[in-house]
Amino acid sequence: MNDITLRSEVKPEDCRIVREIIESTGYFGSHEVDVAVELVEENLKKGEVKSGYYFLFAEENGKTIGYTCYGEIACTIGSFDLYWIAVSNDVRSKGLGSLLLIETEKKIREMKGRAIYIETSNKELYQSTRGFYLKNGYSEAAVLDHFYAENDGKVIYRKFI
Repeated sequence: MNDITLRSEVKPEDCRIVREIIESTGYFGSHEVDVAVELVEENLKKGEVKSGYYFLFAEENGKTIGYTCYGEIACTIGSFDLYWIAVSNDVRSKGLGSLLLIETEKKIREMKGRAIYIETSNKELYQSTRGFYLKNGYSEAAVLDHFYAENDGKVIYRKFI
């Protein structure tokens, strides 16, 4: 990864870019992709504070290749959800995801965050995702069987920062 720059400002073209990044992973259905784009649209419409959706984009040589979306969990003090972390499929396994996660954790700490929660599926397809969270210092906090669908449970990871 050369010449990676980070930005927090959301731009109108990020709707298309987020869709492309999420679709490139091969992990998500069309309804999930639509939700990812809706969060960008919500930020553009209301701003990050009113929408509650904050973003960090990674760019290489001017091209956006990964991003995170996060926000404080309602009715908590300092607990944050990491809603999305995704990198373009052609740059996977090169350390960009870890870089984005570390930098997002810094942003959350600056916002007086004390804990980050991440959820993912327990399907075999997401084994590498679960390993990624563990490798980056997150611990398994809960498993909710059959959450998303029959035989598709939710695994919740947590890290105190």
